[in-house]
Amino acid sequence: MRLTVLGGCGAWPEPGSACSGFLVEHDGFRLVLDLGYATMPRLPGPVDAVFISHGHPDHCADLNPLLRARSMSEDQPPPLPVYALPGALDAVLALDRPGMLDDAYVLHDVVAGQPFTIGPFAATTRLLPHWRPNAGIRLAAGGRVLAYTGDCGPSPEVVALARDADLLVAEATHLTAVPPDVLGMLSSVPDAGRQAREAGARHLLLTHLWPGTDHAAAVAQAAAEFPGPIEVAVPGLVITPG
Repeated sequence: MRLTVLGGCGAWPEPGSACSGFLVEHDGFRLVLDLGYATMPRLPGPVDAVFISHGHPDHCADLNPLLRARSMSEDQPPPLPVYALPGALDAVLALDRPGMLDDAYVLHDVVAGQPFTIGPFAATTRLLPHWRPNAGIRLAAGGRVLAYTGDCGPSPEVVALARDADLLVAEATHLTAVPPDVLGMLSSVPDAGRQAREAGARHLLLTHLWPGTDHAAAVAQAAAEFPGPIEVAVPGLVITPG
């Protein structure tokens, strides 16, 4: 299993960067987790499936250009399997005229907590606290486990999702304390570190940092809670879990 970061900015992309998006590969199968702003041009080639954690545009906006490219392509690739919670993608799929993208994708509704497969990956999801329904996902393949939270506040469900994972990709929007007006809906860097430790995860990748966050400071804050390897999601970073 191999993960390549397409982007890791929260809310909007910094210059030269992109919002949430991760390419996960195993046995030649290429799965994308989230397609936020500016991620689609960073895809290094065709993909086999897409999973979207929730319907906020910094996680799903670039599904539209990806499907447009498939719909308007002369070689007419097969419909792309897209996995998401019911209704999560209604807005982004309605951006074009009715029917324009219908042949470009097949939508699979994800039932939180119900196991399913995506190519070679055994997948399970958990609903994690956020303003919109958000599905964190756990992927297992080749004896390795990757967990990705999407956006969420701290929760025992995050710890359960990441239990003994080789890699936890964890939302860490705020460097220190989460402001009162978003408390419970977003996480801090210390939250991410603490939950990674409680879960027994082996490697922590901080993502969804607020634009302008000092990455070295973020790693230091997380290291006060988590004893294992810590990195910040930046475009082009490649991690082989385990």
